[in-house]
Amino acid sequence: MEVKARMPGQVMAINVAVGDAVNAKDVLGTIEAMKMEQPIPCPKAGTVKEIKIAVGDKVKSGQVLFVIE
Repeated sequence: MEVKARMPGQVMAINVAVGDAVNAKDVLGTIEAMKMEQPIPCPKAGTVKEIKIAVGDKVKSGQVLFVIE
């Protein structure tokens, strides 16, 4: 499953690493958008397979941020 950005912004934090087990609603990271911090929730339980962003990256709406399997 791909976790995508809901809105454009800048990556402020990444709270997981590849191989981490995650649960539904865990916060994977944070994006700053419109001067507000927006958490990136995990949609389902699984394992982090890929992290496609880094802190400081600018992301677009709909861009893939994480891959969970």
